[in-house]
Amino acid sequence: MDDHPVHQIAEVIRHVGTSDRNFYDRYYFNCHPRLAGGDEDPTGPWLIFGLGVYPNLAVTDCFVVVRHGDDHIVVRGSRALGDDRDDLRVGPFRIEVLEGLQRLRISLEPGHGDVSFDMEFTADAPAALEPRHFQRQLERVTFDTQRFVQTGAWSGSITLDGKRFDVDPDTWRGNRDRSWGVRPVGEAEPPGRRAADTDSAGFFWIYAVMRFDDFAVVSIVQEQRDGERVMGDARLIWADPARGIEWLGRVEHEITFIPGGREPSSAILRFIKPSGATTVVEATPQLGNYIGFGTGYGLEQDWRHGMWQGDEKVEAQRLKVSELDPTMKLFCPVDHVASFTLTDADGTVHHGEGLFEFAVIGPHDQYGFADYVDVTPV
Repeated sequence: MDDHPVHQIAEVIRHVGTSDRNFYDRYYFNCHPRLAGGDEDPTGPWLIFGLGVYPNLAVTDCFVVVRHGDDHIVVRGSRALGDDRDDLRVGPFRIEVLEGLQRLRISLEPGHGDVSFDMEFTADAPAALEPRHFQRQLERVTFDTQRFVQTGAWSGSITLDGKRFDVDPDTWRGNRDRSWGVRPVGEAEPPGRRAADTDSAGFFWIYAVMRFDDFAVVSIVQEQRDGERVMGDARLIWADPARGIEWLGRVEHEITFIPGGREPSSAILRFIKPSGATTVVEATPQLGNYIGFGTGYGLEQDWRHGMWQGDEKVEAQRLKVSELDPTMKLFCPVDHVASFTLTDADGTVHHGEGLFEFAVIGPHDQYGFADYVDVTPV
């Protein structure tokens, strides 16, 4: 890449423009069979894949997590980061950019746990930049990231427990994103004074990527415990690039929780423009993938994104969703395959499906959670 005129700073490409240890550059993909009738569980594996590069930690790592029935299956790998940023391999994992912003291939060779796959993602809508994610805590910049998102279809195959699932683009959907910048990664840092900063306690998060017939809708909400917004956005992305991207308005949410926890049984999102024109989305989560368990998002202190694991390491684990620690489930986002019903400002109804990623970690005043382990009454 240093032979191309793409430099941003007076450094070679592999050196980023900050020495912050927490700089990262990541791929995320999800893949699921289409919902039957829009209101039933998918019949095949619900697969999520990620690969991250951490230049200032000299590490790259990768994971796949599959939800199928009551099974939670993880394969993860880590290696020392070399000089070639176009080398998107981690042990048996690989990403290939076949056509930028249009087609990508992901694969996991057989022989590493109970899952393998070889699949190609083909976009069905333009990639859309999301708002910059910036957050500062006691002078320290903890988040400063950029991300784009894109919906698409999948082709190829997944093998799970020796059974092959043919992945056909007519029936297998998903979305992918690319994000990069600064966010907490690697070995946990001593919090220092930040441990006493209770004003910013609480993390409320909605990330919904909805695919309808002619367009996609992406909505993001991040709030602190009192409802103060860190991020809030909703945009409609037309599949026809000539029609562009439309801002839908400010976001309001109404979550109904499953008794005894903090998982959503349903959600209503309202996108309200200054004129009062309102778009309403009813979301129904169908099947959750508990991405915090085993993948590096922070629950296990021996495997976090960007943590040094040696020159190369590959591991696999298998858990039962019904046996996951209910307290630990309160501390990680859950990625749900969901059905969506959108009623636009003119009253037209659209049906779709996609991702409903949700978390409410710590106190949150709107929903009555006063502490980290409070749950919805049974």
